[in-house]
Amino acid sequence: MAGRLDGKVAVILGASNPQSMGAATARRFVAEGAKVVLAARRKDAVAAIAEEVGAVAAACDITREDELAALAKLAVDTFGALDIAVNYAGLEVNGSVIDSSADDWRAACEVHLVGTALFIKQMALAMAQGGSIITASSLTALVQAPGLAAYAATKGGADVLMRVAANELGERGIRVNSIAPGFTQSAMTAGYFAVDAVKNAFLKEIPLGRFSTIEDIASAALWLASDEAFITGQVVDITAGQSLRRTPRADEFV
Repeated sequence: MAGRLDGKVAVILGASNPQSMGAATARRFVAEGAKVVLAARRKDAVAAIAEEVGAVAAACDITREDELAALAKLAVDTFGALDIAVNYAGLEVNGSVIDSSADDWRAACEVHLVGTALFIKQMALAMAQGGSIITASSLTALVQAPGLAAYAATKGGADVLMRVAANELGERGIRVNSIAPGFTQSAMTAGYFAVDAVKNAFLKEIPLGRFSTIEDIASAALWLASDEAFITGQVVDITAGQSLRRTPRADEFV
């Protein structure tokens, strides 16, 4: 039986941990027939995951355009094409508007906004026959989350960028969309999930009554990557409905 991504070549950036969204997406893509190049800032961090799923490992820092260009070239040189590109690279930046420093804002912008722009640019340039580019948004870009000013603002800015890119690249047959995960148990959030007060505060705001999983995110990425998803310029909300409500304040965790 043919897989949903048979004959497709994919790049996935941001998979340095087996419990990451990138690793879960790589497993699904390979299972559905895709040939995958899996990347993170350190090649040694992604090598074991790539070996496990049957992907090619690469080093890539999203803030370095030369490394992004090399990543796209690696996919084309190794497999003959590039059809799908997924960006999960992210930086955890906490702090209110008042508490956040200029360095906090610059770091968040460099990864979430400038990095996303360069990722879309270099992946699109390598897509000779059209394709699907997927970026990572966030629940915090959909609701006004207190205490995450730089993180939320730059994720929201990246969604505007995604829509501009979708508008510009549609004539080349390239779809550009983003996935907005909710409070998802992953390598990045493991510390938060270890605190019952944090989990309980978030769970009260989730209409569907359970947290999103990395497998939920991988399922959304699989659909967006496949030819079934005839959409572009959209933020796909995988928050289990929490975007209809709110994110808890820090004082609710106590």
